[in-house]
Amino acid sequence: MTVTGETDRREAAERLALALVAAGMQRMAARALAAFLFSDEESLTAGDLADELGVSAGSVSGAIRTLAQLGLIERSFVAGSRREHFRMRENAWTTVYSRQHSMVDDVLSAAEKGIDAVGPGLAHDRLVYMRDFYTFLLNEVPALVERFEQQRAGAQRSRRRGGPRP
Repeated sequence: MTVTGETDRREAAERLALALVAAGMQRMAARALAAFLFSDEESLTAGDLADELGVSAGSVSGAIRTLAQLGLIERSFVAGSRREHFRMRENAWTTVYSRQHSMVDDVLSAAEKGIDAVGPGLAHDRLVYMRDFYTFLLNEVPALVERFEQQRAGAQRSRRRGGPRP
């Protein structure tokens, strides 16, 4: 890759990391995730990430833990290596999105308790709206994930045949 191409790649990775931070992800986890996404390597070690990000290996350990807990990366076996390797999970984004159900379930449960605790009025209306919105999302997500996977599988078949990209 040319120096300009490498500079463009690093700038694009940093832009993505900044967008992830703005969306609420911790800074080092966002930078580490961007490094995984922009890497052409099958797996990375903490040392690889530290070198790529220009930080100490110790400073990326929390980021690795966070990304693993979110379901975005997983440990990977590399024959002959004594170091721990990590790779992006297959279907990482649908896994993460699906895992958010437990958080939404918790929010729904709290909203239900709130609805039971208040009488008629503005608070009741707000809590009912919240409950109804999250219930709607939970009911729609499985169908959305399935449609996405079907669309993606069709696009991959098309690319293998040399067809246009979606």
